[in-house]
This record gives sequence, C-alpha cells and structure tokens, in this order.
Amino acid sequence: MKQLRLKVLTGLFLVSGILSWGAARLWDAVGTLPSVPIAAPIVLAVIAVILAATALSIRVRLKAQRERRPGAKGVEPLMAARAVVFGQASALVAALVAGMYGGTGVFLLGSLDIPARRDQALYAALSVAAGIGVVAAALFLERVCKLPEDDDEGPGKARA
Repeated sequence: MKQLRLKVLTGLFLVSGILSWGAARLWDAVGTLPSVPIAAPIVLAVIAVILAATALSIRVRLKAQRERRPGAKGVEPLMAARAVVFGQASALVAALVAGMYGGTGVFLLGSLDIPARRDQALYAALSVAAGIGVVAAALFLERVCKLPEDDDEGPGKARA
C-alpha cells in the first residue's frame, strides 16, 4: 500500500484554495457568497479525534502483541489496512475541504469590518485548522500501521 505524500496533500490544499478564492470572488460579484457552515470545523475535529483514537488503540494493541503479553488482543492485518485506507481517504478529503475553506477565508479577510463576514472568516479558519488536524491524525495512523521494512532480500531480488 502506498503511503500518503505530504506534497500531494499540500498541492491539493493549495489548488483547492486558489480555486475556492477565485470562485468566492466571482460568486460575490454576481450575488451573495454562500456561508461557511459552523458545523464544518466541528465535523472535521470529530473525524480527527476518531482517527487519533483509532491510531492510539492500534498502537497499544500492536505493542501488547509485540511484547507477547498473555491475553493480548492482536491486530488483524485486514483491520489495519482498512484503518489506513480510512485515514488516507480522510486526509485527502480534509486537504481538499481545508483548501476550499482556506480560499474562502482569504477572500473574506478583505471585509472583516462586516460582523457576518468576520464570523464566516473565523469558521473558515477553524475549518482549516481542523482539516490540518485530520491530516496529522491520518498520517499518525498510517505510521502506526506501517509494517517494518525488511532488511532481507525479497523473493524477486537476486542473491550475490
């Protein structure tokens, strides 16, 4: 399974942010800019907490399994793979959503003197912060579930 690359997540964040900023400018010129929902940072924060809790749970179970504690509940490889896929998907979506709200928030910085726009900018900033939390938790989960690299030669490599 391929690991997430921070460059991909950063690129996704930047591209979606630029597109969102441009769309916000266009939308504001044509009509009323849609509001940033207050639930956006809350939902992203809940996802980050779930990812972090999953990572901590798997890490504790793997440690107990490595130490061969009696009655230790192991981690099934399929469960770990599912957790990694959930984390990777969450990180990709969070980078996209955080970029979208980041671009909207940057656009809103020009009109902070309007109380409604100031609130929207705050919600956008909190959404970006929560999105970064999701990405961090997903990368932590991926690191916890990563198999140790084999130093031995694999079956496809020739021996000298």
